[in-house]
Amino acid sequence: MSKSNEVATMVMSSPVGMLRLTASARGVKSIEVIKGSRVANATVPRNGAGAIVRQAEKELREYFSGRRQKFTVKLDLDGTEFQRTAWEAMRRIPFGSTISYGEQAKAIGKPKAFRAVGSANGRNPVPIIVPCHRVLASDGSLGGYSLGLSMKRRLLALEGVSVAG
Repeated sequence: MSKSNEVATMVMSSPVGMLRLTASARGVKSIEVIKGSRVANATVPRNGAGAIVRQAEKELREYFSGRRQKFTVKLDLDGTEFQRTAWEAMRRIPFGSTISYGEQAKAIGKPKAFRAVGSANGRNPVPIIVPCHRVLASDGSLGGYSLGLSMKRRLLALEGVSVAG
């Protein structure tokens, strides 16, 4: 298999549930919350993709234990140019801070595109690492979250943020 086609997958337990991490040799491609009590975990290959997925697991464990506030693992995200711009803006939101969808839209130079920003955030393939949980509705309520509002609340609480709604 050529290096550009390498993919590695790992399942890890976390305080927010079982997570399936998938990476290419270029970076993390997705993080999914897995439902169910029996989850198979494949052996992580000793290749570039395997090294990336192991780094992602290490950084996530550090985040959940309170020892990491910023992720450095490389990402390999598939999305439109607008989505990738919105996701990059989220990566700049500091740990323990929140912004509104409108503020995120202004940050990318599209102040009226707050609904499109919300849609892009909902398609974020690497929640937690790209912290869409840090984006709230303009009234300060949770707004939406692709992994569910209870998960968003838990991630914010982990960062010391309490939110109404």
